[in-house]
Amino acid sequence: MLDQLKDKVNEDTALVRRGRFVTTTFLIEVGAAQWLVSIVEGRVTSVARGPFVMPSWTFALRAPQDEWEKFWSANPQPGSNDLMALIRRRVLTAEGDLHVFMANLRYFKESLEKLRAARVAA
Repeated sequence: MLDQLKDKVNEDTALVRRGRFVTTTFLIEVGAAQWLVSIVEGRVTSVARGPFVMPSWTFALRAPQDEWEKFWSANPQPGSNDLMALIRRRVLTAEGDLHVFMANLRYFKESLEKLRAARVAA
């Protein structure tokens, strides 16, 4: 699923503009699977799947696979609908240099929300 992140973020010009000062590499851990996401000036330049021997990243977001699936569902329930809600419930851990993550929190929230399943019109 994370392999779609590059296209979905880069085709959203408003999101790329919001992240124009973001240049970093971060790790997303979905259960046992690891992904390195590289961003340059708001554009996702690469999404690489692990395993990695010694990955270099600024910060890491780690959660069990079922929690990410809830977050990426079309209509996530309260507590699973936001990265900070996942952190508050202690199912998502954020570690490393969190300055980049917190300073650009809206950019990262909206970027990862791009992976949500398409909402079905009522």
